[in-house]
Amino acid sequence: MMNFRQRMGWIGVGLYLLASAAAFYYVFEINETYNKLALEHIQQHPKEPQEGTTWTHSLKVRLLSLPFWLWTIIFLIPYLQMFLFLYSCTRADPKTVGYCIIPICLAVICNRHQTLVKASNQISRLQLIDT
Repeated sequence: MMNFRQRMGWIGVGLYLLASAAAFYYVFEINETYNKLALEHIQQHPKEPQEGTTWTHSLKVRLLSLPFWLWTIIFLIPYLQMFLFLYSCTRADPKTVGYCIIPICLAVICNRHQTLVKASNQISRLQLIDT
């Protein structure tokens, strides 16, 4: 039997995937229509060269010149982190919620490593007695 937290986790996962699908539809379908309208507008009214450029224009040009793989990483890591957190809320054991988030995962791994080092140091200090 699922408890309230698990049910809310599955509802969160569903809504997150639905919002993702809507965002992808907007980016790839509606944005294409906007690009066609923008191209028609530019073809009708050619742009006159400007004397100076603003800092927002130069920032846009620099950001748009970044490679596609970098944009993919920038958007994919937070997207996957949020999805994995919502998915971890669907687990039956509440102690495992959030372990798949990178900072928490790194903290748990480092903590385990430190406890293993402490345990091995304590074992090496003990002297074994052969009888």
